[in-house]
Order: sequence, then structure tokens, then C-alpha cells
Amino acid sequence: MTVQSDIETKLAQNINAKHLEVINESSNHNVPPGSESHFKVVLVSPDFDGKNLLARHRMVNAVLAEELQGKIHALALHTYTEQEWKESKGDAPMSPPCLGGSKA
Repeated sequence: MTVQSDIETKLAQNINAKHLEVINESSNHNVPPGSESHFKVVLVSPDFDGKNLLARHRMVNAVLAEELQGKIHALALHTYTEQEWKESKGDAPMSPPCLGGSKA
């Protein structure tokens, strides 16, 4: 498994995600090609209701504690309640990127 897929799996299993994006931003930094060390996470969850930004980030950091010990050098977190997401992005969350699918 890749670090990115580990992050996606752990967050999906531990936080009630209505929308989850994990983006490998390592290529934007001074690291070898193919590195997985810099990530951006966009996470929409009702688990964030009533929690301030620091509490939300602590929730995510707790889930990813093992990865933050060495695999992840930088983690940009964008955490939203469903209402915050709706107000900033509209009525429906963005569709996830296409992963290919079958070619008929």
C-alpha cells in the first residue's frame, strides 16, 4: 500500500467522512520523484460539529499518529462540518476524481 492509500483508509475507517480527498503534494517540494511525504487532506464530517479547528486537527492527527512519526513530513488539513462545506462549496460536495472504470 502507498502512504496516500494508508491515509485514506485510516481516515475513512475512523472518521465519519462525507467527503474525503487526500492529495499527494510531494512533487511540489524538494524531494525525490515518487516521494510520498507531503499531503493535503480535505475532510468533511459531522464528527466536526461543535469542534473548533484545533480539535478537528487533533482528531485527524490522532488517527494518523503512526504516519506522522516518520512517513509524513507535512500535512495540510482542511476540515469542514457539512454546513461549512455547503456554505463554501454549494449544495453537494464535489464528486471524487474518476479512477478509470471499464472501457467498453
